[in-house]
Amino acid sequence: MSKGQKSSGIFRWYFQSNLLLRILLGLLFGAVLGLLVGPRVAVIQPLGSLLVNLLKMIVMPLILTSLVVGAASIQPRELGKIGLRIFLFYMITSALAVGVGLAMANLFKPGAGLELAAVADAAGKEFQQPRFVDTLLNMIPKNPFGALSGGAVLPTIFFALVFGIGVSVVRSSQEERLAKAGEAVFTVFEGCAEVMYILVRGILQYAPIGVFALIAVVFGKQGSKAFGSLGLVTLTAYAGFAIQIAGIYGIILILNKLRYGRFFKGAREAMITAFVTRSSSGTLPVTMRNVTENLGVPRKVASFTLPLGATINMDGTAIYMGVCALFITNAVGMDLTLAQQFTIILTAVLASIGSAGIPGAGAIMLLMVLNSIGITIEAGSSVAAAYAMILGIDALLDMGRTITNVTGDMVGTVLVSQKEGELNRSLWD
Repeated sequence: MSKGQKSSGIFRWYFQSNLLLRILLGLLFGAVLGLLVGPRVAVIQPLGSLLVNLLKMIVMPLILTSLVVGAASIQPRELGKIGLRIFLFYMITSALAVGVGLAMANLFKPGAGLELAAVADAAGKEFQQPRFVDTLLNMIPKNPFGALSGGAVLPTIFFALVFGIGVSVVRSSQEERLAKAGEAVFTVFEGCAEVMYILVRGILQYAPIGVFALIAVVFGKQGSKAFGSLGLVTLTAYAGFAIQIAGIYGIILILNKLRYGRFFKGAREAMITAFVTRSSSGTLPVTMRNVTENLGVPRKVASFTLPLGATINMDGTAIYMGVCALFITNAVGMDLTLAQQFTIILTAVLASIGSAGIPGAGAIMLLMVLNSIGITIEAGSSVAAAYAMILGIDALLDMGRTITNVTGDMVGTVLVSQKEGELNRSLWD
């Protein structure tokens, strides 16, 4: 056999083998390499960055085309009902998630005994809490094309929804000329969306290599810290993530007569991608593919609920905030009352909308939550020291909260699809 034939065989094995298996192997080998090599493994960072960049490259076009198609595929009177259902699901599960985080933190008491009150030279962080009304106003783009090119997710979602609703109205017009025009616009966006789905499949073939590099770098830089003084807070947060995913989401599925194991089998590819990329928006192409091809959700529903969920649904982040807020207060020797813990729940749920478009949303939202209970971060303070410790393992925590966020998006999408009578039940039998 010639050298060319051997290469062809190797590549044939790669492309024909199970994608999920390749991703899992990449994750495993990357973790081992990172722990063995340490920070020097950062030399392969570009391989991971390439995967993230490829996913981000298609996120904005996918959001625009899929949301326009999704909104235009649904009758205006049905769109409001679907929107209300998914919004309530996201808000209720976020509130439950904060409760789970606080419960785990009260049980394990991370940070207790650290006695950071004596620390006087920790780095602080300036913070200016965005006003909720400003967030709402900023959702309306002054220039939709500028929002699209600048990667502004909330304004793009707003424009796509409004445009899609307009297309839906024109398509259903009694005037033949308008109906044909609306159908033509819909066909163009539907074709563009289909092209994006094809690109998703192609990019996923590179995913195992990108996952290998991403995981190796994370474990090379942060892995050992999980076994130090912050091991307990990491364990507490992941216990909360596990309860939210396997417990709360599982109960929701079972109560709605949806097979527990079938959901996770169909959703696992998106869950793994979310875990390693640490980006709900970046995982969106994979999430949409999983729910439509594996879980029987029609694209007109998924195209509406998933981009919205990637922006405002932050169940994993809510758990993170509950755990980390109590870690910080325990570390500096403060006790929180039940009223203050209730304030954390309320603020975290509202903040999931208010900071949706802010880079590094988890860390910023934590500052908002701390401010809500009267805790401010100033340079050299013990609170700043505790907060800096959290930032030190934020990459590890971010992996868990992102997989929880994305899983919640998929559960909500499946549930709404079922309530609307749109779910393909044959895939669940």
